Amino acid sequence: MSVKINSIAPHSHASRCDIHEGDYLISINGNEIIDVLDYRFYQFNKELELKVSDSKGNVRNISIVKPEYDELGLLFDTYLMDEQKSCKNKCVFCFIDQLPDGMRDTLYFKDDDSRLSFLFGNYITLTNITEHEVDRIIKMHISPINISVHTTNSELRCKMMNNRFAGDALKYLERLCSSSIEVNTQIVCCPGYNDSEELKRTLSDLEKLNVNLIAVVPVGLTAHREGLAELTPFTKEKAEETIDIIEEFSDKCLEKHGRRIAFAADELYIKAERELPSYEHYEDFSALENGVGLIALLKDELSFALEDYEGDTTMTRKVTIACGTSVAPYMRQMMDSVEEKFSDVKVQVVPIENEFFGGGVNVSGLIVGKDLISQLKDKILGDELLISSSMLRYENDLFLDDTSVLDVEKQLNIKLTAVNNDGEQLLLSVIGKGRDVQ
Repeated sequence: MSVKINSIAPHSHASRCDIHEGDYLISINGNEIIDVLDYRFYQFNKELELKVSDSKGNVRNISIVKPEYDELGLLFDTYLMDEQKSCKNKCVFCFIDQLPDGMRDTLYFKDDDSRLSFLFGNYITLTNITEHEVDRIIKMHISPINISVHTTNSELRCKMMNNRFAGDALKYLERLCSSSIEVNTQIVCCPGYNDSEELKRTLSDLEKLNVNLIAVVPVGLTAHREGLAELTPFTKEKAEETIDIIEEFSDKCLEKHGRRIAFAADELYIKAERELPSYEHYEDFSALENGVGLIALLKDELSFALEDYEGDTTMTRKVTIACGTSVAPYMRQMMDSVEEKFSDVKVQVVPIENEFFGGGVNVSGLIVGKDLISQLKDKILGDELLISSSMLRYENDLFLDDTSVLDVEKQLNIKLTAVNNDGEQLLLSVIGKGRDVQ
């Protein structure tokens, strides 16, 4: 195996050696280079012995001495240095399978790549991981690894993921845990499948494996499920039962291990119409990407920021916050505390019904531009419209329906500002000092 070198960073260590665009990197210090993890891991040594070949297959050895941890400076065609691995499963709960037609192609890609788990925190299923990859994770001690488990019942896992190898893949979970790799796990809970007694079994099994984290999230169902498996949405009663199971288990873990380990997503508490746990409940907030503790963290950060800022502004100000229907009541409570301290600031909180996805989708991160425009066009919005940055892609320019921020601003005739899930930034954006936050 070898990887083609696309270019060489100017003034880098590699630029001062006999390495050229179009050459192939074969190994570093005798270690075969297959992809980005190999390259990143082995390039940081102080003394390097590179094996490189040209396009004709002529091989040469190149010695480099550099400060430890310095980048070598080789650039490749893609970030991963080969193709991204896609998911081979057909999970009954897969959200991507429930997307409407006509969205940009990248949104329909299902990734299931162990390298992205480490590099970007993506969750993987272990169903297309190889023995080589598992060996490498253990050898390099790549940690943490995020794994979508869903159930430790092998037969049920095969059924839920529509993959006859899904149960066998759990052996890799056991191997990683026994090799002291920090493993974070996710359970998408589906009533009638992996809830109730099956959930209790999975929680218990994962505790025995000594995983670092278990995040339990409710299945998300859109209105676009034609031809897909029938799934039952969470009711208030089912959400209450699920929370009780998780909290009873986590309380026992707290007593035994000094940590809760398992947490329920905010959405479960909202569906159960139950008060959210306190800030302290969530410990180090290590499952935020699963929607666990987002509201508690935001409320605490906002409360803390309110103590630091004087209760006056330079001008009278009115803003509108557009958010998902599930978080709207909590956002209203937070803005009441802002208005109480800043008497010249008025905040209108508008819950946006998700007509684009339909079904039971009510979180802020899945609101699209067209729904914002249609539901806000007849409202008096004030000086500025604030939204969660989770509604936009990484570049902060497009919503999921490819509506641009500029389109929304033009249609609504207002400045739109995307705010991160950060209490201080939210406060400063509301009172008109958002530019102070980088």
